[in-house]
Amino acid sequence: MRQPPPGADIIAFPGRQAPRQVGFERLELMRILDLYGRMVAAGQWRDYAIDFTRDCAIFAAFRRSSERPQFRIEKRPALRQKQGLWVLFGEQGQVLKRGDELAGVLAPVERRLLKLVDD
Repeated sequence: MRQPPPGADIIAFPGRQAPRQVGFERLELMRILDLYGRMVAAGQWRDYAIDFTRDCAIFAAFRRSSERPQFRIEKRPALRQKQGLWVLFGEQGQVLKRGDELAGVLAPVERRLLKLVDD
């Protein structure tokens, strides 16, 4: 192997980095699945889907698997400084709640659960 001439710098060619994936932390997922379990017990939800992309982590809850999700919870780290890390979407895709705290974003669903239990 040839030696580089004196004063020559060897710079490593940058390789492709694996795309970073956004995910839920353990406590976040436990809180979401706890709410999901209570909604299943109340007869409101029967199925869920989880998706992880480069930009966001998504949890969607369905009344029936053939329908649109009744609620969709997204974690978007890129929006942390602007609109909040968490977004709660309704069945029609409308934004129901945004915020930095998961508990605050899940509050509308929790209130709905309390109404269902009281009835």
